[in-house]
Amino acid sequence: MCLIAWNWQPGQGLLLLANRDEFYARPTMALHHWPDAPVLAGKDLQAGGTWLGVGRGGRLAALTNVRDPRQFRA
Repeated sequence: MCLIAWNWQPGQGLLLLANRDEFYARPTMALHHWPDAPVLAGKDLQAGGTWLGVGRGGRLAALTNVRDPRQFRA
């Protein structure tokens, strides 16, 4: 399960907690500045994207699991 939690208050920094523990064997690259994009993030070497990153302007993006709602019955 992937989890993201944060706390932010005016005048204080952002406190961000995250884990990515579903597939320990999935190949990844550690946090780095991407040479082809203005982002600081880790990289999923299997799919080529990231799960958590920040742009040079300070904008943060975070992704947890995506589920297809058609798989579940109401």
